[in-house]
Amino acid sequence: MEEEVHTGEINREAEVAPALIAVHPLERSIALALGYELRVFDFEMDCAVPLTDEAYSPCHSDAIRAICFGANGRLFVSAGDDKLVKIWRTDTWHCIRTVCSDKRVSAVAISHDGLFVTFADKFGVVWIERLEEDDQGQASVDKKAVPLLGHYCSIITCLKFSPDGKFIATADRDFKIRITIFPKGPLKGSHEIQNFCLGHTDFVSCLTFICPLDCHQSFLLSGSGDATVRLWDHVSGQLLDTCDVGEKAGLLDSKEKVEDSLAVTDINALPDGSFVAAAIQGLHGVMILKCDVPARRLFIAKFVFVEECFVPTSLGLSSSAKLLWVVMGASNVSKLGVSKMAQLRVLSDLDKFLSNEHGDYPVILKDKDMPGGEKLLLQFQGSDHVTKQDAALAATATAVKVAMQNLLTKKQYSLEKRDFRKRDRNDRKFKKQQF
Repeated sequence: MEEEVHTGEINREAEVAPALIAVHPLERSIALALGYELRVFDFEMDCAVPLTDEAYSPCHSDAIRAICFGANGRLFVSAGDDKLVKIWRTDTWHCIRTVCSDKRVSAVAISHDGLFVTFADKFGVVWIERLEEDDQGQASVDKKAVPLLGHYCSIITCLKFSPDGKFIATADRDFKIRITIFPKGPLKGSHEIQNFCLGHTDFVSCLTFICPLDCHQSFLLSGSGDATVRLWDHVSGQLLDTCDVGEKAGLLDSKEKVEDSLAVTDINALPDGSFVAAAIQGLHGVMILKCDVPARRLFIAKFVFVEECFVPTSLGLSSSAKLLWVVMGASNVSKLGVSKMAQLRVLSDLDKFLSNEHGDYPVILKDKDMPGGEKLLLQFQGSDHVTKQDAALAATATAVKVAMQNLLTKKQYSLEKRDFRKRDRNDRKFKKQQF
């Protein structure tokens, strides 16, 4: 596998996709993506929700790489390697619009007013689509997505709108975080850069905004392959604090086995920043951090160990601070002994954990105990009764590490290989021009 990564000879059939999770901002539902499958569980109805897409069946034909809810929960977006961006209404879970991308999609975001959907492709271009609905709730299809901004051929790993809607933050594999002013007329492009937040020494994997109650502005948190979580004043581009989770991991008790890669794969936070959760690839659990913006301090409160062979890939945090959803999973891992597997864990009683100065461990719920968790997962496990999961979980954990490495680590091509890829792209462009 190492040889494949360094030469760029990655077999598309051998690529695996990490499991993703997203929680409705009003906690009405939860969405889980694994491979090309998308599943939704409705908490209010206590059942899985069927997704309706009249144009495509199944909804996606290749790995889903990005999912997100809008700020008010009315819209949901999914996108991935099939070059399709699908926009869903969450009251009916009907696909109201499918946008075709020229390249595979790596990140998505919805503007806070719900009028625009943005997505990034593998060439580092962010595209924007204006969403207008008719009287029947269908999205108009009169215009195609237009380019909004670019990262100059660097894969964008994350897109986030600031809480006030004034900025859009984009992170990439080349250690950069770009803060761009979101214009009043974004369909004409967004060319005014507010700042770059520079300081990470490896790929930036995830972003999230916080808005402390005693501050007049929001702040940005970022996670990276350099094993740090950083706090930024994104308006000025100033780095306020760096929390080295790798250094903390080296001090953990021996039962929490520390492995080579300590990349931060996902972060999620309460709106006020009082609770921050970070998923670390080389650890079998979640780092809990706290943010003191007036003191410009970001510090680790506790490490929550889940279990061996559990490598978290995505987090979902409820706004009520009662539940933290943690998912591990990967698809297309048949060579490792299992076709697909996902595991959900929920950390509960987080409000009590926050109020406890000593930071007692939250309660960890198993699949069968969590609301909707078992019903949601059975559709990914291929059986109503999975009794022997140890080997499958071990294989999935291995696949997750490979998936994150392939997704985020920049491949190094030989000069001969680069020339061949360039000629191949030019040949395809020439054929398109002929038609």
